[in-house]
Amino acid sequence: MNLGQWLGFICLIFALYILWQIRQILLLAFAAVVLATAMNSAVRRLQKSGLNRGSAVLLTVSITILFFILFFLIVVPPFIEQFQMLVALLPSGLERSRQLLLVVRLNWPSWLPALPDISNLLQDLQPIVTQVFGNFYAIFSNSLSAAVQMLLVMILTLMMLVDPLAYRQVFVRLFPSFYRRRIDEILSECEVALGNWFAGIMLTSLFIAVLSGIGLWILGIKLVLAHALLAGLLNFIPNIGPTLSVIFPVTVALLDIAAPWKAIAVVILYLVIQNIESYLVTPTVMARQVSLLPAVTLLAQIIFASFFGILGLLLALPLAVIAQVCIKEVLIKDILDDWQRDRDPILTVSPTGVSEMSVSNPHLATELPVDADPQEDPMNSSVPGDSETRSP
Repeated sequence: MNLGQWLGFICLIFALYILWQIRQILLLAFAAVVLATAMNSAVRRLQKSGLNRGSAVLLTVSITILFFILFFLIVVPPFIEQFQMLVALLPSGLERSRQLLLVVRLNWPSWLPALPDISNLLQDLQPIVTQVFGNFYAIFSNSLSAAVQMLLVMILTLMMLVDPLAYRQVFVRLFPSFYRRRIDEILSECEVALGNWFAGIMLTSLFIAVLSGIGLWILGIKLVLAHALLAGLLNFIPNIGPTLSVIFPVTVALLDIAAPWKAIAVVILYLVIQNIESYLVTPTVMARQVSLLPAVTLLAQIIFASFFGILGLLLALPLAVIAQVCIKEVLIKDILDDWQRDRDPILTVSPTGVSEMSVSNPHLATELPVDADPQEDPMNSSVPGDSETRSP
């Protein structure tokens, strides 16, 4: 390697180090992109009804702000109160679970395999659970950090929503001119995938929250609002969220000594709701969503949570959606599909004697017209890369 290559390698390592140091800010920016994409879909629908862009953006932002104000004024105060009570009841619920398991173990038939002694495990688990959920509440109670992050996300969302095309063009121009039209197509695919995911996850979360609240109210479980909201919010975390959401109502149900069957009824209720959501609601609502394999989703959650913490866990699914679109469009279509394909002649000569370049991949096909000016700046074209790129 010569000196220039070494300098380039050092600059690359330094750039990767800087990106790693600001990874939390980049995740907040990605959260703003997701919100801006969802709100931009609403803006486009309003534009189709006859409103101009400015009025549609103003109306969408006003409705969003009004929704959050009503949510924090009406829903959040009782939720915090009930969540505090829920955290206080967790030790009692775990102790009740230990007693029930001890009774079952003592009355276990001798001809069946013996149950393991898990009473010590529950005793060790009780302070851990109390500490974890106490810290969980303390994190959300620390309003300064959360408020600053939410404010940053909202400001970035509004900036992107006002003129999304400008930010899109800046991003597209970071790529070589011959590939800009293709990047623009990939961004459109990502926008559609994110919009479908966000709309689908909002509807399914609302469905789970409402159905959980109604079911728990019928069963007579305490703290219905806290349980229902937690079930809806944790639905944003696939695989892990639904499992966590059932722990809270089961723990509270175990405290009702007069009706021990309620804990089993809560488990059955949540299983029924999750199956209805998985096999009926999700296929209907998310018919156009980018489908992710369960194993891929779980691996994405583990990877992003390991690298980026709780924020990475929350944004694991949209990040996986974007990654899948990029892999499908760039790696598979633009690279692997043409790996062994016979290519056209690389160099041809036109009747005028001007050499032209042609390749088999229509997304990467480039040509130089006879009357084109080689010094023309391709960034001045109306569509990124349009002056150099043939449409497929």
